[in-house]
Amino acid sequence: MPLLKLYHYATLLATPLAERALDWRAAHGKEDSARLDERMGRASRPRPAGRLVWLHGASLGEGLSLLPLVERFIQQGVETLVTTGTVSSAQTLRARLPAGAVHQYAPLDSPQFVASFLDHWRPDVAVFAESELWPNMIAGLRTRRTPLVLANARISETSAARWGKWPRTARRIFGAIDLCLAQDADNAARFQALGAPNVRVAGNLKYDAPAPPVDAARLAAVAADIGQRPVWAAVSTHPDEETAILDAHSILTQRLPNLLTLIAPRHSERGAPIVERARARGLNVARQSQDGAPTQDVQIYVADTLGEVGVVFRSTSVVFMGKSLAAPGGGQNPIEPAQCGCAVLHGPHVGNFVEVYATLDADKGAVQIDDAAALARAVQFLLTDPAMLRRMGRAAATSVEKLGGAARETIAAVTPLLAQHRALERR
Repeated sequence: MPLLKLYHYATLLATPLAERALDWRAAHGKEDSARLDERMGRASRPRPAGRLVWLHGASLGEGLSLLPLVERFIQQGVETLVTTGTVSSAQTLRARLPAGAVHQYAPLDSPQFVASFLDHWRPDVAVFAESELWPNMIAGLRTRRTPLVLANARISETSAARWGKWPRTARRIFGAIDLCLAQDADNAARFQALGAPNVRVAGNLKYDAPAPPVDAARLAAVAADIGQRPVWAAVSTHPDEETAILDAHSILTQRLPNLLTLIAPRHSERGAPIVERARARGLNVARQSQDGAPTQDVQIYVADTLGEVGVVFRSTSVVFMGKSLAAPGGGQNPIEPAQCGCAVLHGPHVGNFVEVYATLDADKGAVQIDDAAALARAVQFLLTDPAMLRRMGRAAATSVEKLGGAARETIAAVTPLLAQHRALERR
């Protein structure tokens, strides 16, 4: 295929420049300088003996969605390799992967790097999350007759239409997926139209992912710092909506003068700009990475360190999920706060998680708000009505629990492929 050949030779020619590009990215905090070899397909760990499944997710969200599969494969005695491509995902998974699982950075999609990676790890099955499809990875797996499963598969209408402009290329890429386990019927139809030959609906793995872990001592310390103050949190926030969050705080303090607002930005490096904006309003602000715990006079506390959401979700019962107020949004994943029994507030732009938000709203575990004034009203109502807050939190937890089951379906579908590939190798 002309386009795929062009891609192959372009990535081949670019390979000698990869090390320099990775060094530049590492200098700017976008790569892990101690593990750059992994990005070039050079393993930092030996391959364990026995059957091995390779689970790959692009970044943090996809990596976390694979956790229920990791645990189940380990329980079956299958060696498990997890790869991701971002620093934040590696840092978080280091704390959350169960004993026995191996994490590596995914190799860049260079034919040379992919070959080195596959020659070392020799996976029996590759399971990629959502729509993570790289031509050289796919070609390398096909050369080795390694089954490729696309789990938790989803593709937007926009992306599907873009692929549809190149039907021969799409059929070559999507036709190489041995098993496509789609999140829902709409996604399944789009993958079938693009040429995936074996498509099933298995559900969304993110409903089965465990709640974020928390250090008990850390949680107790934060609870002592907060004391009896009313507290709410805005999590995974983006710049366009943080003004509304600060506006809501100002409205709320007219009725709740000792209110503490926790803000956990989607990107932790944005802690400093949030502090500046809050201080410009005359608010007393503390930033976790610089100031430690919130003292009693702190009004805005910015949680700008990785791995803190487990503490945040257990320090309050009211959580606004970001990337949902300002367009273009799409929403951030509300499953973790719901698992922790939090009442969930969100804006109107939740297209990335339509099913879960619709279910949460219908079950009265979540409420849509459209602006700062509505956000303030909802937070005030919940913080001043403990019985309603408890009911809403229980509804949220029950709502996401009933949506689970995708991990069980995925394991049942992948396990036969493991056995088939091992049988082929013995021939």
